[in-house]
Amino acid sequence: MIQAQTIQRRRRWPTVLIVLLVVLAGLWAGAWHYGAGVAERTIEGWKAREAKSGRVYTCATQTIGGFPFGVELRCADAGAELTSTRPPLALKARDMLVSAHVWRPTVLTTELTGPLTIAEPGGAVTISANWRRARTQVHGLPVSPESVAISLENLAVDRAGGGENLFKSEGLDLNGRLLSGTVQNNPVIEIVLKLVAAAAPSWHPAAATPANADITAVLRGLKDFSPKPWPERFRELQAAGGRIEITSARVQQRDTIAIANGALGLSPAGRLNGELRLTVANLEAFLPTLGLERMLSQEQASPQINKTFSALDRLIPGLGNVARQNAAPMIAASVNLMGKPAELEGKRAVMLPLRFDDGLVSLGPLKIGVTPPLF
Repeated sequence: MIQAQTIQRRRRWPTVLIVLLVVLAGLWAGAWHYGAGVAERTIEGWKAREAKSGRVYTCATQTIGGFPFGVELRCADAGAELTSTRPPLALKARDMLVSAHVWRPTVLTTELTGPLTIAEPGGAVTISANWRRARTQVHGLPVSPESVAISLENLAVDRAGGGENLFKSEGLDLNGRLLSGTVQNNPVIEIVLKLVAAAAPSWHPAAATPANADITAVLRGLKDFSPKPWPERFRELQAAGGRIEITSARVQQRDTIAIANGALGLSPAGRLNGELRLTVANLEAFLPTLGLERMLSQEQASPQINKTFSALDRLIPGLGNVARQNAAPMIAASVNLMGKPAELEGKRAVMLPLRFDDGLVSLGPLKIGVTPPLF
């Protein structure tokens, strides 16, 4: 009798386990669908708040998936219209996937499928960007992020129509995190930028050769990080005496290696002010890329420089042309001599100040360009 009851109990156990598993699966499915609904409503609420700030996000079709261990929102033909920028912009991408794991609901990962096109609303496409892989990850709530990471592989940004390349990089990683404060109150933000084989040929001849960079900076002086146009944010930063502290920077272009640190602020005109302490190895190989010969040519040189060369021609015919042709190497040599000798990664180097004076950029005694205003 007792043995028969024991056998019956053993036979019931598989049935009980199966029922229990079915109940748990049902509860899990119900919880997932509830969480997916909450996620969808949260995203819609976030989109509504963004729209009030002049950023309207759209999807041709939007679906929710990811069961059982995550929540995924897929947005086909994703678009964004940014009316708060000047000029207003319209962005479009082929596909966007936003996902979160059930056990890490405050970590949102976004994967974007290119190409991404940029145009003025209702206008023709002006810029197109494409990549092999694009991913962002946000830690924290969407309205109060704690850190943001952006990673792109084989990025190419081109001007539409003519096909002119504006920027390209085999790898681009941009990370930002809060060091102190909150997004709503006096945030201090650390920014880390890493570039692999990056080039911007249309910006400056010196930027046409691919370079690697690893830069860490701290942004101080923001009142908050609420949604607003960047020119307005930079204007607030200047009024508060804010600054960008370059805590470490290393850039390598072929055999030229440079490290720098210092702080930059903004002038009332919105241009960079400040100084970086720069140590450069093999500077003489980099200086020709600044276009010294072009800057000293009769067509590009300032009236004062052309007047000096003309005076030499009056002394001895042809002397001005000889001086013009040899001026660039002499300038390069003088920059090396005027700096302080140093050593960088086992190589002979020179220490020079890189100054920004209301946007005018000078490397030691050599003026090399002007930065655009940020507002």
